[in-house]
Amino acid sequence: MKDLVIIGAGGFAREVAWLVEEINQKAPQWNLVGYIDEDQEKWGQKLNGYPVLGSFSALEKLPLSTFAVCAVGNPSDKKRLVEKAKAQGKQFATLVHPEISLSSSVTIGQGVIINKGCILTTNISIGDHVGINPGCGIGHDAVLKDYCTLMWHVNISGAIEVGEGCTLGTKATVLQSIRVGNWSIVGAGAVVTRDLPSHCTAVGIPAKPIKFHRWEEV
Repeated sequence: MKDLVIIGAGGFAREVAWLVEEINQKAPQWNLVGYIDEDQEKWGQKLNGYPVLGSFSALEKLPLSTFAVCAVGNPSDKKRLVEKAKAQGKQFATLVHPEISLSSSVTIGQGVIINKGCILTTNISIGDHVGINPGCGIGHDAVLKDYCTLMWHVNISGAIEVGEGCTLGTKATVLQSIRVGNWSIVGAGAVVTRDLPSHCTAVGIPAKPIKFHRWEEV
């Protein structure tokens, strides 16, 4: 059993704690030590049976053999927190629910979270620190760059590229051979039928950019 801490102590972090429990039911792998969070009001609390240990000063005191995983949905915040953990020399766990379907040709980076009920077909590349919520489908030759977040029931067709730091909202659909630019947001239920530029928020059917933003990139 390897020690593990979850960076973040919100709702998604509690879901990831449950994911760890379900992984361990299939084959014991992880000793979940607790959560790390920058919100001082959460320090000392117990969330679903696991303590909030403190901020990154508490993380630094843990042995270097302790793995971390960042359970934060917002990609910009996720990248910032991962960089802080990297600066402390932490190594990152990849958590994949035992009840997903994926082929042997799928490559998965470090710090990735893949929840129950997902289907990943063939020759797919998943970058580092990607979060995939339950019920997502990802088609052949898709590429998801680092720090992406896929909300519940996102459908990605074949030969798609989702750029770094993108968020795809619940039940969003991306059609064949589309590129979604870096740090863009696709709204819930949107259908992406053509390439989207970087740093935009796109909504609707078909999805169209409604605004542009400049998230801080660490």
